[in-house]
Amino acid sequence: MQDKQQYKPADIERAAQQHWDATQAFRVQADASKPKYYCLSMFPYPSGKLHMGHVRNYTIGDVLSRFHKMKGYNVLQPMGWDAFGLPAENAAIKNKVPPAKWTYDNIAYMKQQLKSLGFAIDWSRELATCTPEYYKWNQWLFLRMLEKGIAERKTQVVNWDPVDQTVLANEQVIDGRGWRTGALVEKREIPGYYLKITDYADELLSDLDELTGWPERVKLMQANWIGKSTGVRFAFKHDIADDAGPINDGKLWVFTTRADTIMGVTFCAVAAEHPLALHAAKGNPELAAFIEKCKHGSVMEADMATMEKEGLPTGLFVTHPLTGKQVEVWVGNYVLMSYGDGAVMGVPAHDERDFAFAKKYGIAIKQVVALGDKPYSLDAWQEWYGSKDGTCINSGKYDGLGYEAAVDAIAADLAAQGVGEKKVQWRLRDWGISRQRYWGCPIPIIHCDSCGSVPVPDDQLPVVLPEDCVPDGSGNPLNKRDDFLACTCPSCGKPARRETDTMDTFVDSSWYYARYATTFGADKMVDDETNYWMTVDQYIGGIEHAILHLLYSR
Repeated sequence: MQDKQQYKPADIERAAQQHWDATQAFRVQADASKPKYYCLSMFPYPSGKLHMGHVRNYTIGDVLSRFHKMKGYNVLQPMGWDAFGLPAENAAIKNKVPPAKWTYDNIAYMKQQLKSLGFAIDWSRELATCTPEYYKWNQWLFLRMLEKGIAERKTQVVNWDPVDQTVLANEQVIDGRGWRTGALVEKREIPGYYLKITDYADELLSDLDELTGWPERVKLMQANWIGKSTGVRFAFKHDIADDAGPINDGKLWVFTTRADTIMGVTFCAVAAEHPLALHAAKGNPELAAFIEKCKHGSVMEADMATMEKEGLPTGLFVTHPLTGKQVEVWVGNYVLMSYGDGAVMGVPAHDERDFAFAKKYGIAIKQVVALGDKPYSLDAWQEWYGSKDGTCINSGKYDGLGYEAAVDAIAADLAAQGVGEKKVQWRLRDWGISRQRYWGCPIPIIHCDSCGSVPVPDDQLPVVLPEDCVPDGSGNPLNKRDDFLACTCPSCGKPARRETDTMDTFVDSSWYYARYATTFGADKMVDDETNYWMTVDQYIGGIEHAILHLLYSR
């Protein structure tokens, strides 16, 4: 019998891949004589093993890359690792090892898996966000934004996970609990660093019109997320004071898009963290308990819209700026301190949320807008909320005015008193980048008793994160590392302490695609080669990858 040649795919693959490695077949550089094609796939978190979500995405990218290379394009297909973050820290606590070891071991294993799949990846451009060579530029960019006033340190109410002992984004709070630990999330007021993306809200919104080929529903979602509201910001005056003097300078500020309903105000509601709420709670145990309960509630707007409206009266009163009448102040679980001024005017006859609250607690409901001859009925309130077609009634001098005329007149009267003005407000919030955890990019700030918060000089970057810490779950281990904490103030030369907050990992992943496209020089964040490769021609990733990652990592 004649011998037949056997097909041994493993041997063939091994030989082909060894040849590719030896000849550096997929290593590329800028070449102006060829059209370029930059194929970018979402870079993976080094969780330990590839799953089918990875294989699916990277196979699609590889097919596109090989196709374009065969068509004569200069093709860049890079790979790297989104390597900082809380999962590594939690795994380190569980396994009693430094997050760095866990992360680098996982990178090595997953890289070998990727290489065995034979993808046409330029491994000379491999990066990991946890290396000083990479995160140096996070720090450098942060300092540039600090100089421009785009980055700032301020105190805000945040979501605090008491188990992970870190701040959570709103999207990481599910039914009032931390997305990883399941612990009841607390609302705490703590200082941190923020990027002032609200300064660019108008530009972000208007530039949606420049996006061609995007589905309208996606653009609408983005517009709603930015959330432009045009209305009037005004104050109810009061004489409520503590030992330091009048609270909030004797003014309760609110914002409304329906200033034409101002004469229908029958109560005001403030967030649990509002200074008036905290003042009232000092001598009211029931209110103090309710405020504590509110601190564990959801902060997602979708949840707030459907949750049962609950509240308690504070026993405090403020003065209506146009009628002079006293208006009772309540604490409401549906009021967010992070939106506007943390207070709302209650107009039950013309706001669905206020209506539900007033019906529950027996608060007066006063109609101040009429829709033609249509009879007003509390049983048919849905027809009235949000309508701007009516005219003012029961509103004194504003009776008979339509929406726009009433808003203009009311805004002018408030401005004449110095307690109001027309204003644009945004749902968009500044991006809080501070995280009270260890495994992340150090924020390059030094705290000095004499000089305050001082930026680290560029020639001292990067501020290197110690890689031998073994977290034990009792907070940020950097707070126990004198060799990291102790430093000298760059301004006065006195002993000082380093900032121990680290950056949100979204900072790492916001620019990795640009770093791939450089020569990886140590003196520039990006370089001339970036101009050749950018922009990305095809990106592969998104929600499908995220869903598959969740399914395969459980």
